[in-house]
Amino acid sequence: AVHDEEWYFTIKDRKKDMYISGGENVYPAEIEKVLYGHTAVHMCAVVGLPDPKWGEVGLACVVLKPGAAATAAELLQYMQDNLARYKVPRRVEIMAELPISGAGKILKRELQERFATS
Repeated sequence: AVHDEEWYFTIKDRKKDMYISGGENVYPAEIEKVLYGHTAVHMCAVVGLPDPKWGEVGLACVVLKPGAAATAAELLQYMQDNLARYKVPRRVEIMAELPISGAGKILKRELQERFATS
């Protein structure tokens, strides 16, 4: 949560989803909101992965809409155009599907485990 000059609080994201990259708090929900603004993005999830230099870096996992075309480089450029530099994930993985729970939620922990070693 952050507060404005009048002490009104705004919830940015769940604390457990936040990661710290180079000393900056990064809230995946902000990045995901930007990605959903891209016309080719159907679903996305952003997770933090361990990094020896920055502590953690972002990974954006994206499922494209049927018939849509976009490359990882195009999506990175889109994020660079719409986010502060420290919020832009280090890489984008375009996937056929994201892991989903029985309740319909994206399983971010599974994404972290899958990509932490790659």
